[in-house]
Amino acid sequence: MDLPRNEHIATVEGVDVDVRHWIGGERVASDRTFDDISPIDETVIARVHAAGADEVDRAVAAARAAFPTWAALGVAGRAAILRRVAEGIEARIEDLARVETRDNGSLIRSHRRGVMPRVAMNFRAFADFAEHKLSHPDMEVPGRGHRQRISYDPAGVVAIITPWNAPLMLATWRIGPALAAGNTVVVKPPEWAPLTASLLADIMHEAGVPDGVFNVVQGTGAEAGAPLTAHPGINRLAFTGSVPTAGVIAKAAAENIVPLSYELGGKSPLVVLEDADLDLAVEIAVEQFDNAGQVCLKAARMLVHSSLVEEFTARVVAGAEKLVQGDPREEGTDVSALISRRHFDQISGFVDRALADGATALLGGGPNEDLGGLYFRPTILVGAPEDAEIMTEEVFGPVVTIQSFETEEEAVAKANDTRFGLAATLVTGSKEAAERVSAQLDAGTVWVNCFFVRDLEAPFGGNGKSGIGREGGLWSFDFYTDIKNSVFSPGGWKE
Repeated sequence: MDLPRNEHIATVEGVDVDVRHWIGGERVASDRTFDDISPIDETVIARVHAAGADEVDRAVAAARAAFPTWAALGVAGRAAILRRVAEGIEARIEDLARVETRDNGSLIRSHRRGVMPRVAMNFRAFADFAEHKLSHPDMEVPGRGHRQRISYDPAGVVAIITPWNAPLMLATWRIGPALAAGNTVVVKPPEWAPLTASLLADIMHEAGVPDGVFNVVQGTGAEAGAPLTAHPGINRLAFTGSVPTAGVIAKAAAENIVPLSYELGGKSPLVVLEDADLDLAVEIAVEQFDNAGQVCLKAARMLVHSSLVEEFTARVVAGAEKLVQGDPREEGTDVSALISRRHFDQISGFVDRALADGATALLGGGPNEDLGGLYFRPTILVGAPEDAEIMTEEVFGPVVTIQSFETEEEAVAKANDTRFGLAATLVTGSKEAAERVSAQLDAGTVWVNCFFVRDLEAPFGGNGKSGIGREGGLWSFDFYTDIKNSVFSPGGWKE
């Protein structure tokens, strides 16, 4: 562990990170801390201040006090500040990339080239969208001769609880539209990867975000998350994480009738039809090991036409064998470690039980003994029974299964045989089949002959147990605002 410069600063990969909360425009200490352990080598890289109900109360109060002024600033005024936030992120991409790589074990090359630039884009794109769409409130609809003005008013204080697999990018995917809409925000970062949220607070302050508009409370779900989700002072609650945790949060939020936005788990299919471009299908399949498979929309169930399954399987195994597993701080690494010892044990348990249920591991199947620690080999399983746990439960790691099908109808039935519905991927050489099959797949997003293409103006979210609501474009503002209809009579005016 890098020695801290003082009790409030952790130096991570040469970057100083304040480990206190950010509340009302100032750093706030707690009398307790928790260890932040890097998955790369399981060392403690920071001791982060742990919030409880008192700090949460203080953060919500700061957000409520700041709300009227921030809302009154108007769309254009807020957008200008958020564009400065984007510029501040771009100026610190390397710092953010190095810290998040050390913190959650994801690839430095992905952060430098894609993730952190996308973080900046989240602010700039939602600022632009809000300015273009929300700054003209006279959106009119017919009303029996009456004029009806539809406006999007800020909702108030938004609580955002973020995941560890892409903590900064997924947080700003919600922070951006929430702030652009005129709300104030309290963020509870993941305790397994909390550090870049603190750096974001610094960037926000430097960009001129007013005190109290953006607040960060560090801590565990039980001690910081629970009082935040149950707080009567919040007006919206956005959560990304697991289905069981979402159920607990929903019960807490229900007491105060707080609207929820959930992005939860997935068990997404990759469907490869008989006429598919096999090169493309294999490329997409191997891509599923990105971020050590710790991706909610990963295509974990690969469904391949019987005429292609043998060649497809052999080529996917060969492609996955070439992936370099190791330290994510090295540009040449393709697959890193799992986030924590607990998570590692969960993934190992899933695979061990699958093998006991009759599955065969064509690749991997256990830890990478050469690396030790939290490195689990990319794993490809075949032959599991249809109702086996490995086929129905989300395995948030580098594990995929391959099945075959005979007909298009069978492929659709297998693809939809899940309580999740976050995403689906279809590979086909037929435009007609693309239209026909994609329409039948039960998922919030269907990619056809591509994967992981996400435009910030398009809706994103899941069906079934994969979530509630949609985010992106106007769908984000539908959630983060109170939509008001003002009806004007054509008469009654005094001249």
